[in-house]
Amino acid sequence: MELGMIGLGRMGANMTARLIEGGHRVVAYDRSTAAIDLAVAAGAAGAESIESFVRQLATPRSIWIMVPAGEAVDSTIHALLPLLSSGDVLIDGGNSNYKDTMRRASMLRQYGIEFIDVGTSGGIFGHREGYCLMIGGADGTVQRLRPIFETLAPSADKGWAHVGPSGAGHFVKMVHNGVEYGLMQAYAEGFALLDKKTEFGLNLPRIAELWRHGSVVRSWLLDLSAEALAENPRLQGIQPYVSDSGEGRWTVSEAIEQQLSAPVITLSLLERFRSREPHSFSARLLAVMRNKFGGHEVKKE
Repeated sequence: MELGMIGLGRMGANMTARLIEGGHRVVAYDRSTAAIDLAVAAGAAGAESIESFVRQLATPRSIWIMVPAGEAVDSTIHALLPLLSSGDVLIDGGNSNYKDTMRRASMLRQYGIEFIDVGTSGGIFGHREGYCLMIGGADGTVQRLRPIFETLAPSADKGWAHVGPSGAGHFVKMVHNGVEYGLMQAYAEGFALLDKKTEFGLNLPRIAELWRHGSVVRSWLLDLSAEALAENPRLQGIQPYVSDSGEGRWTVSEAIEQQLSAPVITLSLLERFRSREPHSFSARLLAVMRNKFGGHEVKKE
């Protein structure tokens, strides 16, 4: 099957390579000529412009957009729109907000163009292990693209699913990332507590490896934690600063909108914000209040 790929960042490039290895023809475009050259070296057909990119694809075209969420997706769609024909399909495999996806699908439908949203999980290991694909959109179009999904997934019958109409794929991926926040926070707090119990002299890399086998808390995130601790048991040289991609915020916002309690995900998001405060004003104020009402010692910088 033939697919156009726009956006050759690390994940987009890895997905392109997996598709080519699976026997698909891929036409690749990126603003970076170096990224295009790498895709061509992997077996893709390169395009030096959006116009050339579209011309190289047979109709009806299937184009996978793998660019950052927000304006980049809209600008890519608007650049493509005058060049497309009724029956073409655009696929957004990035971490777009599901509400934006629903808006884009409605707009493109007026031109006879289908819009498929694919929440994609797998990170940098997807090329080797396969990707988890959470797919939203029209059933007929999803079935037409089935060979693509079967190639990108860990196997033809596992790791991909049509979860609902337009927006559903990105919604499921949003919640997936919220759950991921909570799992990561739980592991981080657990290992911090183990590390704090200095009287036992606990070997954290060994415990992480122990938990990976037979334990009810075993997971891929634990595998990665065990690997990180084996490489750097004291995590020396790593700043306690944790970024967020935005999907955790959207998950918490959706929980509020639905009047649903989601305390673990919410607190894990707030903990990421707290990690960015090297000199927390709130913590300093708490220390001062304790001193005022109870005479507790205040540590000076």
